[in-house]
Amino acid sequence: MAKPCAVIGIGQTKYKSKRIDVSLEGLVREAALRALADCELTFADIDAIVVGKAPDALEGVMMPELSLADALGAVGKPIHRVHTAGSVGASTAISGANLIESGRYERVLVVCYEKQSEGNATWALSGGRSGGQGAGGSFAPWIRTYITRSGAPEHIGWKVATKDRLNALKNPYAHLHLKDISIEKVRESPMLWDPLHYLESCPSSDGAAAIVLGSEAAAKKSPNKPAWVIAHAKRTEFGQFPGRDTVYVQAGVDCATELYKKAGITNPRRQIDCAEIYVPFSWYEPMWLEGHLIAPFNEGWKMTDSGATELGGDFPVNMSGGVLSSNPIGASGLIRCLEAANQVRGTAGEYQVDGAKVALGHAYGGAAQYFAMWIVSSELNPTFN
Repeated sequence: MAKPCAVIGIGQTKYKSKRIDVSLEGLVREAALRALADCELTFADIDAIVVGKAPDALEGVMMPELSLADALGAVGKPIHRVHTAGSVGASTAISGANLIESGRYERVLVVCYEKQSEGNATWALSGGRSGGQGAGGSFAPWIRTYITRSGAPEHIGWKVATKDRLNALKNPYAHLHLKDISIEKVRESPMLWDPLHYLESCPSSDGAAAIVLGSEAAAKKSPNKPAWVIAHAKRTEFGQFPGRDTVYVQAGVDCATELYKKAGITNPRRQIDCAEIYVPFSWYEPMWLEGHLIAPFNEGWKMTDSGATELGGDFPVNMSGGVLSSNPIGASGLIRCLEAANQVRGTAGEYQVDGAKVALGHAYGGAAQYFAMWIVSSELNPTFN
């Protein structure tokens, strides 16, 4: 039987478009030190380290876990590398949780990062081919399919983009602080890939995020309230095969189904208090609300349009500002997981959801083919009615 696991420390760097004032190793170490300080530990207290990031091509540093060993106090300790495209941050969090749940380790440091100012994300994501269309060019046709299939009005994407950027103004760690954001601003911004406007797309960020995971005994010794990891799941499918539904993705449905079953959740809309969902392009909020069984098929946009996903709604989504406001690709999924933990720990500050006890952290990657999700709770053994 798996041993209990909890998030006991959280740390982030302040995102900037170009962190030319700090090395890659310094960027990662900064987040790790903040996570350790949060639980009043040092590198000496850590039993194992897990590092996650997107493809090495984004910075051109191969096997970065080797050069990061010194910066993370990992010399002489197990250090693991995780890579599952854009979902890597959440996959890395789950890998760390697995190490604690195995009973072998008491405390595990999980660190994810990207320093995109030292690379070319569009080149890397298109395999280095000249004229590569990047992620947005791949996802835009699928978003158009969703709009056609569901009958969603075009303002839904503008509404999500505005909501998340307004939430980001409450988060000091958000990369983008657009104080003049509005639906009109989003609508009038240049079209990048039909139907996606410039302000419906995520930024390119430098940044790192870290969490310290602990056993039940470690959590009891921690000075701050833990976030208990009560369930997690990962699923993958091939990026292309005949008949693949790229909108309502089967791997995502299967991942959510397993996750809720493990947690004992039968009604995610009612039993989960809030969610940090990986939304790099605005339309993916309603798409993933459906694809992860939170909203009925073809009705995710109605949930968004009703205001339910706003900070004051009955199912807040991306309270921190989401990927639309901070996107160091390799860390973005971990940020979703740690921001979910922030909510149930009650440490989210101005974007705290009142009474949040159960939260969802989520990431996806590749050609919408990799999924990683966890549910965290303020209680070790929550009960759901």
